[in-house]
Amino acid sequence: MKRIATTLTALGLAVGLTACSDKPATAETAAAPEAAPPVTAPAADMAGMKIEATAKMAKGTGTVTAVSADSVTIDHTPIPEAGWPAMTMAFKASPDIAKSVKAGDKVAFDLKLEGGGGEITAIKKQ
Repeated sequence: MKRIATTLTALGLAVGLTACSDKPATAETAAAPEAAPPVTAPAADMAGMKIEATAKMAKGTGTVTAVSADSVTIDHTPIPEAGWPAMTMAFKASPDIAKSVKAGDKVAFDLKLEGGGGEITAIKKQ
């Protein structure tokens, strides 16, 4: 049963590729398409993935409330680019950025927005 399903799927793909061609379909082109383009990632890994040409960026201001090796928690004002109200939130940060601030610092920061959160790409004490 699996062999039949696989064969039918391959045949359907070959016919679909042939239909996109300027050449008329023949038994040779339907049965054995030439070379397919290389696949860089399995299709299952890409399913449902939202791909943007560039990452969305945002700016914010606030007060640092906590710092760890790879994150900075900030009580920030609203961030309109992200659609976020004022709140306290932990952001990913490189170790260099995390070392540059401490709890209580008032800061202005740049964010790269991703997956419902953000990563601090730059931070400056005010």
